[in-house]
Amino acid sequence: MNELAIHPASRTSKPSRFPAYSVAGLAGTSFKHEHLQAITASGENGFFEVHAENYMGAGGPPHAALARIRRDHPVSLHGVCMSIGGPRPLDQAHLGRFKALVDRYEPALVSEHLAWSTHETTYYNDLLPLPYTPATVSRVADHIEEMQEAIGRPILLENPSTYVLFPESTMSETDFIRELVRLTGCGLLLDVNNVFVSATNHGYCARDYLADFPLDHVGEIHLAGHAEQADDEGDLLLIDSHDGPVADAVWKLFDIVIGQCGPIPTLVEWDSDIPDWPVLKAEAAAAQKILDRHASGDMPGRPYAAC
Repeated sequence: MNELAIHPASRTSKPSRFPAYSVAGLAGTSFKHEHLQAITASGENGFFEVHAENYMGAGGPPHAALARIRRDHPVSLHGVCMSIGGPRPLDQAHLGRFKALVDRYEPALVSEHLAWSTHETTYYNDLLPLPYTPATVSRVADHIEEMQEAIGRPILLENPSTYVLFPESTMSETDFIRELVRLTGCGLLLDVNNVFVSATNHGYCARDYLADFPLDHVGEIHLAGHAEQADDEGDLLLIDSHDGPVADAVWKLFDIVIGQCGPIPTLVEWDSDIPDWPVLKAEAAAAQKILDRHASGDMPGRPYAAC
């Protein structure tokens, strides 16, 4: 899978503070400060993702740790609070801080969520869904274009995990995402765990969803763990919790996607109940093994078998 052309010529004329690393065919993990010593001692060759909102201060220990990682590794900058799907204009102060991080760390990948998380002056600690309609497409496309213009490069837009559906929706999620790509030229971050979570919660086939997803525009993949609980009717409800290992069913879907598309840069998210570094490293190693197997051509691409 080709990487997105995310380094416009206008950026190459500026002196770089960091080495230019490629993430092609690599697996990586979330960067947690408690793992810094183990990472630097072990000579890892993957890449690391950070949430932009954790680094919007001017300096201090967070920036010192991130600068240390960035000197030796590619970084993926992942936004979680841009509220790109919200009805209100983008927060210009937040967008400015995000741009400053892009300029400061020159990340290999930049991404945001297809979701909203603010209403007027209220900020929600969640990534909330939106109705899939032409009007929503137009609004979200405007926000994506504004963000891309501000940072001077395309972003990768992540498919959401959802727990409710809107009766107002007139488009499928995959058609909605495809239209955003067409209108804005953005790339996509395919979160395979989100696909599995949403498919289970709403009773559709995850493989059918992936078969209809615009995979040609995927520049990064996310894998993560999820939690199981029961809803008010006693039915199974999956929560995108990022607090445990990747489930077997998600590994199988990932294997199918990589078999179809080739070795796309893949990131394992683990954001709560943080394990020791060897545990997280092993998850990334499992992803790398799948990427390498398909890169070598040992296994042909497999069709999306029925659920």
